[in-house]
Amino acid sequence: MPFSALRPLAPTLLLAAAGTFTSCQHAAQATSGAPAVTLADDGTNTGPGVVRPVVISQPVRYDTDDPAIWVNAQDPAKSLVIGTDKDSDGGLYVFDLQGKELTTKTVHGLKRPNNVDLAYGLKLGGQPTDFALVTERETGKLRAFRLPDMQPLDHGNLAVFAGAPAEQRMPMGVAIYTRPTDGVMFAVVGRKTGPSEGYLAQYRLADDGRGQLTMTPVRTFGTWSGKKEIESIAVDNELGFIYYSDEGVGVRKYYADPAKGNAELALFAKTGFTEDHEGISIYKTGPKTGYILVSDQAASQFRFFPRQGTAADPNAHPELRAVPVAAHFSDGSDVTNVPLNAQFPHGLFVAMSDNRTFHYYRWEDLLGKDVQAVQ
Repeated sequence: MPFSALRPLAPTLLLAAAGTFTSCQHAAQATSGAPAVTLADDGTNTGPGVVRPVVISQPVRYDTDDPAIWVNAQDPAKSLVIGTDKDSDGGLYVFDLQGKELTTKTVHGLKRPNNVDLAYGLKLGGQPTDFALVTERETGKLRAFRLPDMQPLDHGNLAVFAGAPAEQRMPMGVAIYTRPTDGVMFAVVGRKTGPSEGYLAQYRLADDGRGQLTMTPVRTFGTWSGKKEIESIAVDNELGFIYYSDEGVGVRKYYADPAKGNAELALFAKTGFTEDHEGISIYKTGPKTGYILVSDQAASQFRFFPRQGTAADPNAHPELRAVPVAAHFSDGSDVTNVPLNAQFPHGLFVAMSDNRTFHYYRWEDLLGKDVQAVQ
């Protein structure tokens, strides 16, 4: 069935889940028919047709990598953007909707944090708790922080890929799946390198009895091409799917509920990308409709795919369009359909840019007027 190109939901919290900065202006011709990427003096992509952000965050210290949007249910205008600063002395930065860093909330001293995701309402210490999970590559662990105050929710014991060789225990991507039937939450984690089968691991999240987070492994799954690596992961809670970027190959799709098995459901976005497939985010126009956005990193653009597939095949995801953006060489992204304030009335899309910033886009600017409906 066709879906509306611009039909944001009411704020019911139906939410989704590095290059080198160059100071001089230059153009880099993309391959595969992609447009040329022209960098301005501030390190952002510029040129005809490029969508500009309405807000650019204050810069982090080292290297932005991945953002997540926390929607404040009581006051959406006080929602936050949480983003990683990837370094051995890295951090998890917190920004308001004007891109200003909230320095009392930012967490420093993390050991090469890569990706971050968040979830709402997990019972910890008897209280529904919103929290962020971030991968800490150099320690082989996840770190957990309560939202919005960013207080730690772990004892430094959330190790991942236990028993694997050392080179296969470096976590990169992370996404949280909340199962609709019972509210049970799972962390889905990718790594820097791993086996051709079972590249990802999934862990059940729970209270450790002391108000802190604990996790129990439930499965390893997922094919890896062996070509590059797997970093970007996104989960569609309502439809129950996991998507991840097999860089340089495409986007793979699996069931999010481990009880449904480990069969690969789809491999799409296989053509047209200039180099790496990176950040994945999901904008929801209805309970089962919307868009999957995938970063075409080297072309500084995002490609749109139908969330619901096609009428003939829900696991077919043909490309709808590509949107060039000012964010250069973007790794991570996140999006929400919740109206946040007058500036973001149809939701917010956030993308990392490799000049150490995060770019905030109005959804209607990113969508444009020519995305076709899928019949």
